[in-house]
Amino acid sequence: MKKEDCFFCDKNNKEKHQIIAENDFFYSRWDDFPVSEGHAEIVHKDHIESFFDLSEKEVLQMYDVLRETKKIIFEKYNPDACNVGVNEGQAAGRTIHHLHIHIIPRYEGDVENPRGGILNIIPGKGDY
Repeated sequence: MKKEDCFFCDKNNKEKHQIIAENDFFYSRWDDFPVSEGHAEIVHKDHIESFFDLSEKEVLQMYDVLRETKKIIFEKYNPDACNVGVNEGQAAGRTIHHLHIHIIPRYEGDVENPRGGILNIIPGKGDY
């Protein structure tokens, strides 16, 4: 995918993105297909595909935006917990090949048995 065609590279398009927080390297936005109320994404401002391509400085700035976004989500939606995750590659489910980290608020009773959390991405593997 070319940068010109990338959904996340068009950060300043207010019709596409409602920015929650940002710093030099990252911004956060509300997810367009939320799996729970308050689902957000932390997105690199440059067209970078992989979490593993980040410099140490970028990781620290990513964490700052992640923490600020989590605080805003918890103040606005009052969830009981959250999952944080990256779909690192197409086989892992990434559909937009631009680094974005999901923060998904969780609520008591949102699933019958939350044990295993993200391990449930492969059915039957999370309930150990």
